[in-house]
Amino acid sequence: MYTDLPADQLAGYTSSQTRPEDFTDFWSETLAQARSHPLDLQVTAEPTVLDAIDVYDVQFAGWNGEPVRAWLRVPHGAAGPLPCVVEYVGYGGGRGEAHENLLWAGAGFAHLHMDTRGQGASWSRGATPDGAGSGGPQVPGVMTRGILDPQTYYYRRLFTDAVRAVQAARELTMVDPDRVAVTGISQGGGVALAVAGLCPDLRGAVLRVPFLSDFPRALQITDAYPYREVCDFLAVHRTEAERAQQTLRYFDGVNFAAQATVPALFRAGLMDTITPPSTVYAAYNAYAGPKQITAWPFNGHEGGGPEDDLAAVRFLREMTAAG
Repeated sequence: MYTDLPADQLAGYTSSQTRPEDFTDFWSETLAQARSHPLDLQVTAEPTVLDAIDVYDVQFAGWNGEPVRAWLRVPHGAAGPLPCVVEYVGYGGGRGEAHENLLWAGAGFAHLHMDTRGQGASWSRGATPDGAGSGGPQVPGVMTRGILDPQTYYYRRLFTDAVRAVQAARELTMVDPDRVAVTGISQGGGVALAVAGLCPDLRGAVLRVPFLSDFPRALQITDAYPYREVCDFLAVHRTEAERAQQTLRYFDGVNFAAQATVPALFRAGLMDTITPPSTVYAAYNAYAGPKQITAWPFNGHEGGGPEDDLAAVRFLREMTAAG
């Protein structure tokens, strides 16, 4: 059922979220820190049961020089240069297995599928810890990890990994560095939105039911996890609400959208209680670049499913066309 704004009000909805005065400086300094570490790109052929797609185990240096894993999938025998789609994973998941997630390579793209630090134990496997000594993947959540300071918040590390993944993709011999795009669903869509705001020279972004946008509204209108993790934390740490909300301003998709100029395709489900449609529209309406949106009236967090897959391939084929 519908639990959010009526469809006719979504088109004009804007978030109450505000942008910190030092937002640009914060992210410039964060990414400069990351760039001070060598990328240390490592690519190793991965044996699989696949005949039509070649898979490589990729490692690169993300936040603080820490190793991040990814799969690279390409059409069998491809020598490049290929357009590349960098994909980020939904909440709780990791990069999965080498033989999974074959759509993009099957459609002729190089597909760099980034692992998610500290996650990958909920619905798909991961292999990237959240920092040295932190152990392997864990069941979520991470929504409140370091939330009282933007310097220590979990998503500072993850968004930095995601920008470095774009850099890693451009260093791959099979990839045309001028034809790189990003995509993701839910948390992956929120990460892709942040990258679109931080990497202006991408060819396109597909943002499917993007999570991590419009925190002021999301924390008030949905009781679903993962947003509920923040509410659970603040129900105990009652006096820390202002500090937590100040931190979240640096990671809100609305603020990244306001500086993103990459052509973008948004998707939403009007019955979505995990990323309520108004939070998706908050990011969409703030988005500075060329944009399109489809909202599915009878779908929840799954959005358009296979219809969204087709739309994503067609959109990024157009955006990454040679010439």
